[in-house]
Amino acid sequence: MKTLRVLALLLAACSAFAGEDEAPIQDNSFLVEEAYNQEPGVVQHILTFNRSRHGDWMSTFTQEWPVGSLQHQFSFTAITESAGGHRSNDLAINYRYQLIGDGNAAVAVSPRLTLLRSQAQVMIPVSVVVSPRVVTHWNLGYTTNPRTLNAAQSVVWLTSHRFNTLVETVWSHSRRDHDLVVSPGVRWSYDLPSGLQIVPGVAVPFDLTAHERSVFLYLSFEHPFRDAK
Repeated sequence: MKTLRVLALLLAACSAFAGEDEAPIQDNSFLVEEAYNQEPGVVQHILTFNRSRHGDWMSTFTQEWPVGSLQHQFSFTAITESAGGHRSNDLAINYRYQLIGDGNAAVAVSPRLTLLRSQAQVMIPVSVVVSPRVVTHWNLGYTTNPRTLNAAQSVVWLTSHRFNTLVETVWSHSRRDHDLVVSPGVRWSYDLPSGLQIVPGVAVPFDLTAHERSVFLYLSFEHPFRDAK
């Protein structure tokens, strides 16, 4: 309950950022992938940190780059994890293709292929605009070693262009294990005249299978690196 009270206080405090700016927050979900590739000439840097109440934690650093056009996106994710006192590192290399739509479309689809040290993953993210205030995102994927089916869904309430609330649900299933996580959260943005958009966020994931609660922190920086042609 203490975590929920903190989230409620943060929600109230961040409501001050409810002004209507030109650029809405996009491609900043926490656990569920949105189907919007980076625009030409724009790069995004993303940091996340997740810590359970038992002390296990995971941090990631991601860079997303457009490759020639909106259709192609390359990214990498450096992953550091500490579980049971044992720390490990991994690197994910990602390619994503904008198959349908873009950030202005009612429906967008962008399949992704990811290679890690001992795994590969295929994911199909789909984003659907339900109304001017509500956007949903859907993921379906498959991961090797162990063979795992992955699915996820989120609902984002666009309180304003600069402040959003969201609820994400992530499910995975393999022969040995299955997991279900529900995560409410908030995100907001600072839009600078230079074109830099800073998006902090916080969420409280609940693992309904393991009966585990954690805190998730998010921070992204998106900015142009050249003029779009």
